[in-house]
Amino acid sequence: MDVQRIIATEAALKLLGELREKHGELLFHQSGGCCDGSAPMCFPREEFMIDQNDVLLGFLHDTPFYMSADQFEYWKHTQLKLDTTPGRGSSFSLEVPTGFRFIIRSRLFTEEEFAVLQEG
Repeated sequence: MDVQRIIATEAALKLLGELREKHGELLFHQSGGCCDGSAPMCFPREEFMIDQNDVLLGFLHDTPFYMSADQFEYWKHTQLKLDTTPGRGSSFSLEVPTGFRFIIRSRLFTEEEFAVLQEG
């Protein structure tokens, strides 16, 4: 059974592809900050510093998706799905000028899925 912590909708992958064409290699960091609440933030890969407190959830379109270890403790039982919605988020994320913003949808892993994740 292939269980992924992060997946994406076609709309999110399309926007991600457009941003990669314009900005080059990217990364996501699931923000837990004060300004944007908890929002997926997209940055040029070389402009965001990942450290030992960040957890790699997986890759979307060859783009790594990270979350802080503290926040991961709350989300570890949950599959995250990157999606888009019309509008402009109040963030520093690259998609802001496009008229769309990235959002996260989620669901709890089944017991079987979570067991697979624990084994890996």
